[in-house]
Amino acid sequence: MRTNNLGYPRIGGNRELKKACENYWAAKISLDELIEQGKAIRLHNWQLQQEAGIDLIPSNDFSFYDQVLDLSLALGAIPPRYDELRSEPLTDLYFAMARGYQKDGKDITAMEMTKWFDTNYHYIVPEFYNNQEFSYQSNKAVSEFIEAKNAGILTKPVLIAPVSYLLLGKEKEEGFNRISLLNNLLPAYLKIIEALVQEGAQWLQLDEPFLALELTETEKEAILISHDAIRSAFPQLNIMVATYFEGLNNNTQLACSLGTNALHIDLVRAPQQLEDVLQHLPGTTLLSLGLVDGRNVWINDYTQSLQTIYKAVKKLGKERIIISPSCSLLHVPCDLDSETNETSLTAEVKQWMAFAKQKLNETVLLKQLANSENMTIAAKKLQQNIDAIASRNTSALIHNELVKERIANITEADGRRNSNFAIRKPLQNAALNLPLFPTTTIGSFPQTPEVRSWRAKLKKEQLTKTQYDTLIKKETEETIRFQEEVGLDVLVHGEFERNDMVEYFGERLSGFAFTQNGWVQSYGSRCVKPPVIYGDISRPEPMTVYWTQYAQSLTQKTVKGMLTGPVTILQWSFVRNDQSRSITCTQIALAIRDEVADLENAGIKIIQIDEPALREGLPLLKQHWPQYLHWAIKAFRISASVVQDATQIHTHMCYSEFNDIIEDIADMDADVITIECSRSQMELLDAFAHFNYPNDIGPGVYDIHSPRVPSEEEMVQLMKKAERVIPAEQLWVNPDCGLKTRHWDETKKALAAMVNAAKQLQLAYEPEIKQ
Repeated sequence: MRTNNLGYPRIGGNRELKKACENYWAAKISLDELIEQGKAIRLHNWQLQQEAGIDLIPSNDFSFYDQVLDLSLALGAIPPRYDELRSEPLTDLYFAMARGYQKDGKDITAMEMTKWFDTNYHYIVPEFYNNQEFSYQSNKAVSEFIEAKNAGILTKPVLIAPVSYLLLGKEKEEGFNRISLLNNLLPAYLKIIEALVQEGAQWLQLDEPFLALELTETEKEAILISHDAIRSAFPQLNIMVATYFEGLNNNTQLACSLGTNALHIDLVRAPQQLEDVLQHLPGTTLLSLGLVDGRNVWINDYTQSLQTIYKAVKKLGKERIIISPSCSLLHVPCDLDSETNETSLTAEVKQWMAFAKQKLNETVLLKQLANSENMTIAAKKLQQNIDAIASRNTSALIHNELVKERIANITEADGRRNSNFAIRKPLQNAALNLPLFPTTTIGSFPQTPEVRSWRAKLKKEQLTKTQYDTLIKKETEETIRFQEEVGLDVLVHGEFERNDMVEYFGERLSGFAFTQNGWVQSYGSRCVKPPVIYGDISRPEPMTVYWTQYAQSLTQKTVKGMLTGPVTILQWSFVRNDQSRSITCTQIALAIRDEVADLENAGIKIIQIDEPALREGLPLLKQHWPQYLHWAIKAFRISASVVQDATQIHTHMCYSEFNDIIEDIADMDADVITIECSRSQMELLDAFAHFNYPNDIGPGVYDIHSPRVPSEEEMVQLMKKAERVIPAEQLWVNPDCGLKTRHWDETKKALAAMVNAAKQLQLAYEPEIKQ
């Protein structure tokens, strides 16, 4: 019996990668220094896994930005607009593809970014063209394998399998299917694998996550062809096909017929698939049991996992079993041992948790228990695990009867506005008096190093609360004045008091715990520190009213109240796994509802309840969508429907393909929805046009995930595209997302251009308006 890991966090325990990348982008360190930092992180990760006792240790799971982008570069899948950067260092071309490029007279947009299945990790979407050619251009996978080998560790390189790679991308021309590129793609893949084999690779992990989704017959055939080509070319290589985030379901026979040496399945997300897989697995194929949760922070239930292992062993024998986490550990923080602050994370809650390092130990211990190895130590750890599981089930920290009673008393009326949108809109127009194409932002403004330092000093008691509030008030007032000066119609307070759009609320709700160093990668150098939901949730006191009221007191213009919605707080937290997610989400919705009511009572006329993660939460299998959408949309409506008709409710959504859930988006009944559209060149609006979406829409015209500043004309053209499919009277003008991660200089230039673009649009309608 062996142990296996599919991937390890690459950010470093102290976010070393984030700091190195951002310093490189700012020209504070050299390329050589950036590369050395990457090497240090990789070596640490490999040695950590080796010391833990992992047998199959991954390489090529490290990335300076994103593993899909790494593969695009390696395969030469570089969009033509980057041709003029071919003479630049490969690393700079790579970062330009991720972030855009705007210097030396060049202005090149970034590639599109979207969510990695149903996680909060974002990947760079490959761009495909008819008859596109591919070539082996980056030896990253090979060089990292050699690097590990030189350190005395023979790793298992990881590649996204050819068909999954194609399915992760988008056709950028009409009239062809990206699967048709497989024959062009395979030779480049084979060259990468050949180079690995020549360097001594014995195992290769091919990630085929789309085997856990519904596939067309064409896609299934392509998977068979691709694996047959790889297996035939390298019969001496042990290949593990890795699936995750769902069960194989209708693809079980396909996955088991690929002729690979090992198959990995996710038994955390889909424990029910084991029976079917055991029946169809060929007689020589090894089975990797994904038993340790790679998506959440709770400890493994050893007793339950051992029962699963024994069931598989009975059918296959020990020699064909591999023990693994369910998926890459990219999605969990690095090390629970770094959590030493019992104020934010008590010892009682901490004993129920495991981060990436601890999950490696859980994986190895399960093997030892199943093999009856080191039983003196293993038996003691098993008993500790049994005790911790029992204490969590009975802990007084978890249950709040008042919250449970409130959930039980929810009625249908709690999720309905008083009137429909057609009645609400004229009342809101009268209350707000906004022009055609009103301008606003999504909420946050740049969090400068000074702002972050104030928050750190407050935590360390180097600033008093009064001193801190004075500084935040000054920053807020300066931001209000800037927004007035630039001419925005609806203002925001800038959110300078907030560390994160989810963590900030979690800190003010009961049932949440927090970490010091529980960072996970969201995209590129962007890291988030998700709260931990361990118990029933309620709101002890108002969370945002003070700062929103203060900002509104500074201006005659309307200031939006800014809240994070219940589904997003759920999705972007580590959620308790002892009750249904729908119940936890509804508890959050009631807490947000209370905040919405208090904001309205404080005179706030527009309240934005952000739900960027709504689509991300969709189950991977469409058959499960209706159930999820029912409780997710209901939770949003519960949070929003407490207001009067004249109060305008906004929501914001990120990286969402809306076509297949547009009716549900409409059912949210937000007065205004803002969405990210600039990277897709307004393609996402087609769904709203075809559906004849009745409410107002703000399609983003400024990509805030790139440092480039779009021109006024570029924004005008984007809005004209929007205007072709959405009536002008329904359109708002805004950036794609919050501006927290941007710098002030680019923010000011971009927003000035955005307001001028809106004015151009308004002038075009001026005669019509006067009539």
